[in-house]
Amino acid sequence: MKTTLAPFLAAACTALAVVASCPVASADPVAATPAAPADLGTRLMHRDLDSTDSVPWSGPGDAPTVDFSVPGGVCSTVFQGSDGFPVALCTRYLGTEYGLTPIAPSVVLFDPQTAQPLASLELRKTGLLGGVYGYLDDQDRVVIAEGHSILRISHQVTDGHWELTVDERTELPDLGTTASIAGLAPDGAGRVWFITEDAVVGTVEADGTGRVTALGTGTPGGEKIANGLTPRPDGVSVLTSHALYEVASGGTGDPVVRWSRTYDRGSARKPGQLSWGSGTTPTFFGPDSSRVAIVDNADERPNLLVLDAATGDTVCTMPAFETSGQGTENSLMAHGKSLWIPSTYGYQYPSMSVDGESVPAEADFQGGLTRIDLETDATGQEHCVRAWEKAVKLDTLPELTTGDNRIWALSRDADAATVSVVGIDAETGEEVSRTRVGVLPVDSPLQLTGMIAPDGTLWQATATRMLKIAPGQ
Repeated sequence: MKTTLAPFLAAACTALAVVASCPVASADPVAATPAAPADLGTRLMHRDLDSTDSVPWSGPGDAPTVDFSVPGGVCSTVFQGSDGFPVALCTRYLGTEYGLTPIAPSVVLFDPQTAQPLASLELRKTGLLGGVYGYLDDQDRVVIAEGHSILRISHQVTDGHWELTVDERTELPDLGTTASIAGLAPDGAGRVWFITEDAVVGTVEADGTGRVTALGTGTPGGEKIANGLTPRPDGVSVLTSHALYEVASGGTGDPVVRWSRTYDRGSARKPGQLSWGSGTTPTFFGPDSSRVAIVDNADERPNLLVLDAATGDTVCTMPAFETSGQGTENSLMAHGKSLWIPSTYGYQYPSMSVDGESVPAEADFQGGLTRIDLETDATGQEHCVRAWEKAVKLDTLPELTTGDNRIWALSRDADAATVSVVGIDAETGEEVSRTRVGVLPVDSPLQLTGMIAPDGTLWQATATRMLKIAPGQ
């Protein structure tokens, strides 16, 4: 397959030379200089224990530089550990380790200076989300699922070459389901939580023992998982295709549902969403993270729901969008008492990644971004108030950097031939920077998740490349 892909990759390099220099392998990967030390904001898919998709530093700025590599697959999530080396959860176009396997999950380590792949480890293909929702532990190991196993994957130099190895493999006990694990998250007490694709949630203690409980057992046909878990101090917040659950570790260690709230899931999957139900991950915000927000999937106009994190009671609700496309598959950004919600309605995902037919069958992607604030009136009553809504098209999961108060994402340009990284003023919603970084279709952004490191570098994958978008000198 490497030989088959070589002409395409060489052609892609030539075509992309207008925006970045073609990749050159690192001559001495051992000597790569680590980037700025990472913190929690580079270890979790949604950046912190509240899933706010925000970090306390600045982004790549107005005139970033671009380096890239062609890793032979699509990388959905990027992490960075304390040594400064980016490591990504990727999907190879074709796996070979376990026979010829189309769309095979893998873990890829990148050189922090050149953006070149240093090592790759293919995993068994057991389910879609197991290769998407993982995290980086305090030893800089990728924690990811493979079937009903939890792997901890480290990177190190052996005989002068980087390699990725499975340090630990925890085989889970009988979960009462054959469905694969959809996602993993750590809680504030050090436990590992997991959720299967059919909504069996469980925890793994330090000794490897596991305890589980099934969610939505009274729902006809059951409930599905299509989003990530949000860690809590002693549990996780889980959004299924039907309801939001606050799950904690009980006195005996068994998972206990503290509260649950159903939501309007609509009558079908919308175009621009991957599954039937909410496309958001629970986002906690406000004083002491006392509020949790999601967007439902109501047919005509989806609603923003802000709930009391302790009880699940409604704090306020309002239509998520006015003029934007009426739906979202992306997580909400949050900071202080503000939420920023991007629209993905009509976005064209690869057909292999969506679950079921959408209604309507297709729609134009018009995009949109809105900011909604949680305000308190003179009587102490909290209200959802829309601050602004802008007609901006964001083609990747956006990230908020509070150091410069900007929102960053890739966006397809008006010429329909190029892709740029854009910076949006989080206070006003105005676009303040746009820098071309790629060409279509090889750089289709696919609503993938990037990572902004403490030094301001945005590591962002596209359909064929890994981009290193760094602050200019």
